[in-house]
Amino acid sequence: MNTAFSAKVKDIIMVNVGIVIVAAAVFFFQVPSHVAVSSISGLAIVFHHFLPFSVATLVMALNIILLIMSYFFVSHAFAYKTAYGTIMLPAVLLLFEKLFPNNQSLTGDVFLDVVAYIFFVSIGLSILFNRNTCSGGLDVVAKMMQKYLHMDVGQAMGLAGLCISLLSIFAFDAKSVILSVLGTYFNGILLDHFIFGQTIKKRVCVITTEEKAAILTEFILNRIHSGMSIYDIMGAYSHEMKKEIVAVVDRQEYQKLMAFLEKEDPKAFITVYNVAEIHYTPKKW
Repeated sequence: MNTAFSAKVKDIIMVNVGIVIVAAAVFFFQVPSHVAVSSISGLAIVFHHFLPFSVATLVMALNIILLIMSYFFVSHAFAYKTAYGTIMLPAVLLLFEKLFPNNQSLTGDVFLDVVAYIFFVSIGLSILFNRNTCSGGLDVVAKMMQKYLHMDVGQAMGLAGLCISLLSIFAFDAKSVILSVLGTYFNGILLDHFIFGQTIKKRVCVITTEEKAAILTEFILNRIHSGMSIYDIMGAYSHEMKKEIVAVVDRQEYQKLMAFLEKEDPKAFITVYNVAEIHYTPKKW
């Protein structure tokens, strides 16, 4: 019970840390740069150019509208899931506006502001995504596009972000528009890195002789303590019976495994694939 409670508390703390990081990235880097990089805050920056409301106020209004739309047009469960981040993000932005009323660019350079925004917002969003939550905004738009236009969520996010970036042409100069489009593209790449890059594993398939397979099995099971599967296969050209060993390993285990294979079985046929996500019940060693 204590363990479950501690895990819950940790999740709540990390979700709030993620929201604060995202809000700080928006307030200190995106708002001063006037760059609409793939987010509802970017759309709010465009509207701010024409309307007498602060960016935080506009983000709050847009997020509430999207939250209501998600309740009716996506699902009740999705609306409940995104409600906290949807309200808290603009709330933190409003707090920053009160604390720093004369907010100016920290770097004095639009390009550096965009780079810093992409970096920090990707960290914050990855924390939220890895806690199975989000900050609302474009996620709602992407979900609706997925449901009604039958688009992949990633493609929907990219298209929605691109549309927001292009809208900045009505408010800012060509430089800002180009930076918005490029920022949207690189933001997606960096976000993928932070979300999946740290958890990517390697699926290693090794085709070798029965004698070498026994040595390799002992190494995988007892040295790097990884699970594996063994298959009997026949070579189409030689018609020789061989063994295929399949193991999913992390980066450190992969390096040890490849070093072992290079030393013990240099003639083995090896293929390697990236694995973004796995679901399994760990064994107790």
